[in-house]
Amino acid sequence: MLQAKLTSRSSSEQQTIVHLSPSVAIGGQQITIIAGPCTVESQTQMDLVATKLQAAPVQAIRGGVYKPRTSPYAFQGMGVEGLEILGRVRSHHHLPVVTEVMAISQIPILVEQADMLQVGSRNMQNFDLLKELGQINKPILLKRGLAATLEEFVMAAEYILSHGNDQVVLCERGIRSFDTYTRNILDLGGVVALKQLTHLPVIVDPSHATGKRELVAPLAKAAIACGADGLIIECHPVPEESVSDARQALSLEDMIKLVHELQPVAAAVGRTMVQRQLVAA
Repeated sequence: MLQAKLTSRSSSEQQTIVHLSPSVAIGGQQITIIAGPCTVESQTQMDLVATKLQAAPVQAIRGGVYKPRTSPYAFQGMGVEGLEILGRVRSHHHLPVVTEVMAISQIPILVEQADMLQVGSRNMQNFDLLKELGQINKPILLKRGLAATLEEFVMAAEYILSHGNDQVVLCERGIRSFDTYTRNILDLGGVVALKQLTHLPVIVDPSHATGKRELVAPLAKAAIACGADGLIIECHPVPEESVSDARQALSLEDMIKLVHELQPVAAAVGRTMVQRQLVAA
């Protein structure tokens, strides 16, 4: 990691805090929960998700509008229409929104409607995209590549920081392995190492790591116990009807239950969680 000049931790006290809004930040003592469907499907869907999760409380809403899919015949997202839905959710429910950016050409419109741009695992080493994201004033959620080493992961973040944007959050979402029982292998040892190596916040995505909803809650708790600064989790009003990643999505009820179950885990490791979400009149 000798070349990681900007992402490396210089002291045990050094810790970057990334602000998604005036009231929501990642990297402090408080655990941050981001949740929502894999894909934006309708205004009704997203309003229901935001209403239910805001009271949980979940601090930010996720939803994909540009979707990288293995098959070119799979649903690719609603695009601009979906982004407009996210914009209305953001305005009406007063929640920051997180959505994926796949191409340089998408950046200008995403910056207008989203509070954090996610770089998916397939784009972790899309260096031209990383350079462009380094030139905007917007938080970036950088997901670990499918088979990326920790050094490659950190150096991808270094690209963004070296071009001027220091608002980067790292996300461990599992890496490829020979075992096919789970979608990926969640590297919690990597989370601990990243917290020691860098000053950037580190969150965990147990949904993509497991691919099975019944495994999400235990690994979410383990992630907080080992020092993660937050979680990003997929949930859906009717998981079986999700147009994308249905098998790994929690129901909204299970998502709310999980948030409450995380509170004693956070307390046990000296962290805090929001107890309730204030809704502006």
